Amino acid sequence: MRLRHHRALVALAGAALMSTVIAAPAQADPLAADREPIAADRQPTAEGYGGAVATVDPDATRVGLDVLRRGGNAVDAAVAAAATLGVTEPFSAGIGGGGFLVYYSARDRRVYTIDGRETAPMTMQENAFVDPATGLPYQFQEARVSGIAAGVPGTLATWQQALRSWGTTSLAQALRPAEQVADRGFLVDATFRTQISDNTAAFSQFSSTSALYLPDGQPPAVGSVFRNKDLARTYRQLGREGTGAFYRGAIGADLVDTVQHPPVVTAPGTVWPYPIRPGTMARSDLAAYRVRTPEPTHVGYRGLDVYGMATPSSGGQAVGEALNILEGADLSTMTRTQALHHYLEASALAFADRNRYVGDYTPRPLLDELLTDGFAKERACLIDPAHALVKPVAPGQPDGSYTGCATAAPGQSPTEGQSTTNLTVADRWGNVVVYTLTIEQTGGNAMVVPGRGFLLNNEMTDFNFTPTQGTAPDPNLPGPGKRPRSSMAPTIVLSHGKPYLAVGTPGGSTIITTVLQILVNRLDLGMTLPEAIAAARATQRNTAAVQAEPGFAPEQPGLEALGHVFAPNPEIGAATGIDFAGGGRLVAAAEPTRRGGGAAGVVWPTP
Repeated sequence: MRLRHHRALVALAGAALMSTVIAAPAQADPLAADREPIAADRQPTAEGYGGAVATVDPDATRVGLDVLRRGGNAVDAAVAAAATLGVTEPFSAGIGGGGFLVYYSARDRRVYTIDGRETAPMTMQENAFVDPATGLPYQFQEARVSGIAAGVPGTLATWQQALRSWGTTSLAQALRPAEQVADRGFLVDATFRTQISDNTAAFSQFSSTSALYLPDGQPPAVGSVFRNKDLARTYRQLGREGTGAFYRGAIGADLVDTVQHPPVVTAPGTVWPYPIRPGTMARSDLAAYRVRTPEPTHVGYRGLDVYGMATPSSGGQAVGEALNILEGADLSTMTRTQALHHYLEASALAFADRNRYVGDYTPRPLLDELLTDGFAKERACLIDPAHALVKPVAPGQPDGSYTGCATAAPGQSPTEGQSTTNLTVADRWGNVVVYTLTIEQTGGNAMVVPGRGFLLNNEMTDFNFTPTQGTAPDPNLPGPGKRPRSSMAPTIVLSHGKPYLAVGTPGGSTIITTVLQILVNRLDLGMTLPEAIAAARATQRNTAAVQAEPGFAPEQPGLEALGHVFAPNPEIGAATGIDFAGGGRLVAAAEPTRRGGGAAGVVWPTP
């Protein structure tokens, strides 16, 4: 999920080939060149015109920019970049996972969403992660490295839906640059090697995974060329046959066989302390998969319109509710300590409601009620400028009757995996994509589908293993065909119907607080988007302690005096975003240092 510092030679050598592959005669190919391509810079910030791309990886950013330069739109570029991330960031994303895409259409000045979240097999029951022998929930790693953890992937269906609805190119054309990267290879950097090394015990359990990522029993050396010929062939087959090859054909059959019969080696190089359990996903589950296209969440904030992702993601609810809570306070006139105090308290309150009410089956009227100004005012009145609330705070009652500060019983804050990535794209016509995609943990469930070159997700572990809400219903327990709750929060902000800001990030449940803090930094505290992304982060998810990065230390004494308790977190999130600066000028931004840094580029850079 970090910048590939050592790939430049191979990536640049392949740039001309990628350009040739994606281009065709102008009359036949909407991606035909209208100017010479320029290799994407590996800098975290870029300013200019004509379109922009920000991702965690320079290869993906380069591919996205090449699509834009050749006449493709934001959706074409986003899918091509995402497919490339499936090659260069395989432990974070890929066709074995899912995600959420938020799209702004310049044509009708509306925001649309695609829910490509993974779904549970129809055989999955509420007790799926409870050991029948003991009645106790499985340990996390025991659940993760199993066929039970794999949900029906939604990534390919998301790409197909986006291209059919708003794109100008075919899936085959969008996959071609990524196919070439997989075929030609890229140079391994320290991050890529470390991510494999950290997964050595799990990866070594499976013949297909160890063959790809642990040649001779070791991770590939830094500076070596890594090729994934199987994934290149898979992309080519998908280009020829379409997504049917995945959801109803041979690729899907291989995926299901991997879930039901994990390719466990007889004598792994490292002992795994748990039995590796098969899953029950069937080919009928794959064939039945459909993306959803719910209306986005929407709140007003400081005269702007903020759009996000509806359930099963909690990102739109929690970010939107927290903004509603904060809108009653003028953060721009507060001291830094007070502004951050309000940010942390609003986060805790929104998380309390998220944990209590939000899941795949949350009724839309209830979700909308959580985002009303009346409910936010009732929650905001709990914030005391002089004292931090005792955590966990209790959830509110979104019942439409808001006259005081009534509360209910407290809940808990389940965690989510960190292996996620985000990309942000804008084109010359004003269309915008923010896309967050994932396979859950770094390395997913550790199983590469034999002969296919991609890892499976462990997204089902985003369900709560056992009830967390006491006597109240838990909205995030497993169930047949159900989608686990997510915190992914791709967000688009409009001003008078036009793009103003777009941002998203990976990071499990810290996604919500990272996006919220970036919005507060940018909209309230006077930071530029690059400054807002680079600023030190703290995350309060309705827990006893606030997790904070080392750079947040100067802020802590004032907040500790108010009663906040801090715990260290070395790194929170890895955001990308685009600021629409007016007059067509774009500021694309990615992380300068987190997870190795990201890559931002524009079609026509400002001198």
